[in-house]
Amino acid sequence: MKKVIYIVLIAGGATLLMGACKSRESEKRIAELESRLAQLENNKGAGATATPTTTTPTETAAAPDVKPEGPLPVAEFSKVDHDFGTITEGQKVVYTYKVKNTGQAPLIIQSAQPSCGCTVPKWSQEPIPVGGTGEITAEFDSNGKPGVQNKTITVTSNTWPKTTTLRFKAMVTPKAEANGPVK
Repeated sequence: MKKVIYIVLIAGGATLLMGACKSRESEKRIAELESRLAQLENNKGAGATATPTTTTPTETAAAPDVKPEGPLPVAEFSKVDHDFGTITEGQKVVYTYKVKNTGQAPLIIQSAQPSCGCTVPKWSQEPIPVGGTGEITAEFDSNGKPGVQNKTITVTSNTWPKTTTLRFKAMVTPKAEANGPVK
């Protein structure tokens, strides 16, 4: 049964990824599916069975996160917004966000989730010591993305609050037609 659920979620996610950059609703749906898949994977490790859960309007939402006690790291980004300017469709552009740990404990970047499949983030995998620096690199593929593009990367770490949103934008000019102008 678990395999069937995984296959359905993966197939649904793949279908949505094909048109993911076309609308915000698709991006939200992909995030929901990824979240659900992560929940199922976490339950698998605990030996629990994957049973679908339903919520009713009378149920309360999960309790909000509470700030942990003790010394915490602080992720201080030198810049959270970047503008690639005007680029040509099909061009891949890269920007590296610099982060410094100004807190009192090692900084661990747990994940960096892009808002779209056209963006590939890479980040420092090793803990960043107090006073140390790390990076998160964003590669944006503009193929098939003409027009103004605004993308985000949600960084999850052991800081408080747990997430930081990095943003970038680009004006993508359509590539010229290979056949020339129409007569």
